[in-house]
Amino acid sequence: MCKRNLEVMDSVRRGAQLAIEECQYQFRNRRWNCSTLDSLPVFGKVVTQGTREAAFVYAISSAGVAFAVTRACSSGELEKCGCDRTVHGVSPQGFQWSGCSDNIAYGVAFSQSFVDVRERSKGASSSRALMNLHNNEAGRKAILTHMRVECKCHGVSGSCEVKTCWRAVPPFRQVGHALKEKFDGATEVEPRRVGSSRALVPRNAQFKPHTDEDLVYLEPSPDFCEQDVRSGVLGTRGRTCNKTSKAIDGCELLCCGRGFHTAQVELAERCSCKFHWCCFVKCRQCQRLVELHTCR
Repeated sequence: MCKRNLEVMDSVRRGAQLAIEECQYQFRNRRWNCSTLDSLPVFGKVVTQGTREAAFVYAISSAGVAFAVTRACSSGELEKCGCDRTVHGVSPQGFQWSGCSDNIAYGVAFSQSFVDVRERSKGASSSRALMNLHNNEAGRKAILTHMRVECKCHGVSGSCEVKTCWRAVPPFRQVGHALKEKFDGATEVEPRRVGSSRALVPRNAQFKPHTDEDLVYLEPSPDFCEQDVRSGVLGTRGRTCNKTSKAIDGCELLCCGRGFHTAQVELAERCSCKFHWCCFVKCRQCQRLVELHTCR
């Protein structure tokens, strides 16, 4: 697969990096903060278990590949694809479709063929393969459902006599926010035979069936409090916490009740900034003492 698509591999690499950065941003204040390792898998053993954290990693990674490949198509980096030429003519709202619409269909199709191939090789009967395939698709759906219409006005003195528009992928941060919401509301499922095939259904029959856009997981997550090398949990010792917060980033919850250390730290920051004509800003370097709280 890689050899057949050498020109796309740089986009795949960018998509993977985008996914890592977004995962770490979304979970920066959680006990599991999407830490990466210098070995494979980069997210550690956490993703080898069927938890909701693994569900998010698969979803954001699949979305990252689809996003990066789509943007590469639009920017002319790839010979195999370009702008989406199916978007043309006049819309029902009366504006003219023009410009370079993002070819999300190609990005999604490539993500399906590249990201899903490993799971499909395991066979459709594998519970974990079913979970991963579902979450891969949920990641791509997060882009599709948030596609935007961007427009530009043309006319005398900036008037909007003619408006041309094109379809564009959303900012990847918006995709991350959407998937984080799906993570918080993820459905615990179990495999069950439905007709002649196996499918994932909610473990609790009182819960409504999940949709294609929801994340699903097979087993509950550990609490991530203490380091556990066997399961790939790094623990929260040494993590910076917020003393005044009552949320998950607060010292009480993040430190799992173990307490925290407080230290005075000197921070260097820019201050007394002045604008000089023309055209630069000159600042002084100031030192400020702050309290830093870290989990015991």
